[in-house]
Amino acid sequence: MTHSTTAEPTAADRDAAQLEALAETDPFRSRNPLDYVPGILLLLAVGLLGKFCEKWWLQLGAALGWKVPDIEYVLWAIVIGLIITNVFGLHKVFKPGVATFEFWLKAGIVLLGARFVIGDVAKLGGTSLIQILVDMTLAGTIILLVAHWLGLSGKLGSLLAIGTSICGVSAIIAARGAIRAKNTEVGYAIAAILTLGAVSLFVLPPLGHAIGLSDHEFGLWAGLAVDNTAETTATGYAFSDEAGDLAVLVKSVRNSLIGFVVLGFALFWSGRGQADRLAPGFGAKAAFVWAKFPKFVLGFLAVSLLVTIGAFSTEQVANLGNLSRWAFLFTFAGVGLSTDIRALVKTGWRPLVVAVVGLASVAVISLGLVLFTSRVLGWNGS
Repeated sequence: MTHSTTAEPTAADRDAAQLEALAETDPFRSRNPLDYVPGILLLLAVGLLGKFCEKWWLQLGAALGWKVPDIEYVLWAIVIGLIITNVFGLHKVFKPGVATFEFWLKAGIVLLGARFVIGDVAKLGGTSLIQILVDMTLAGTIILLVAHWLGLSGKLGSLLAIGTSICGVSAIIAARGAIRAKNTEVGYAIAAILTLGAVSLFVLPPLGHAIGLSDHEFGLWAGLAVDNTAETTATGYAFSDEAGDLAVLVKSVRNSLIGFVVLGFALFWSGRGQADRLAPGFGAKAAFVWAKFPKFVLGFLAVSLLVTIGAFSTEQVANLGNLSRWAFLFTFAGVGLSTDIRALVKTGWRPLVVAVVGLASVAVISLGLVLFTSRVLGWNGS
């Protein structure tokens, strides 16, 4: 009698699978423009359906005499996308277009610059930078300690610290090659960060209302506490438009620190012979930081500067703001459609525990900083 056996996947097989999964997140992997059309149309349909559900829900409550909470279209669009992907499945014909939601996110952030004059950017950005540095240092240290305590590899702990304290998936991918992390470690870190980002979306807005945070305070908190830029944007706008605008601005300041943080971890691991050594000299390090710098932040600043010097009329500024909202509509739909809960739960409990501790640490520390600076020091953006 013969017994058929199935070979266990090797580490190389698992790394290859993780690399293939990461490649799926590239919105421009297809060369045929028509491949994007079905998915982009789906983003539009889900986003508009979210707006319809927001109005329908309020009308239903009024018709029945119920006092219902005002659920923003942001959450409706995300929930609809989650249902489509996790209940019915997302057909492969839609995937290229749906993956462009990151592009729409960056386009929306650039256009959002029209709603800030450069003086406000400098003032709010300077205030949030201080909060970010304190938050990042304390939370990053806690995450590294917990990761070590749970027996995770040093590099997985580093990726979780980078992703939680700075910029979620973008920061993890930026750090991947710099510290020579395994694809499996990258996959675990990304899954854990995405899981917690989804939790933040549904937990922080009602918590902010329960605490009694103002739009300004919640915008600061969301910008400081939520990992991924897409989830940060959605969390802020789920609270209010003003909170969403400010959350994006604060998150853009966090994003601008990616290069410096990744450089620090790269130097740490290269000093231990576990990453490629950087060329000596200030120029090489400056080039490294520039390579990791998110260029869309410069686009945001450029639009803000043009508005400040009067390059656009009042009507044009309003049109740019509306275009930003449309871009974010595609983004919110994409967040739900691209979140596969079944894939996230396969991460394993230890990276997820570290991510939970990281989210809790960042949320608590950043909330304390926001309340201290707003209600004690009076830094309220006025």
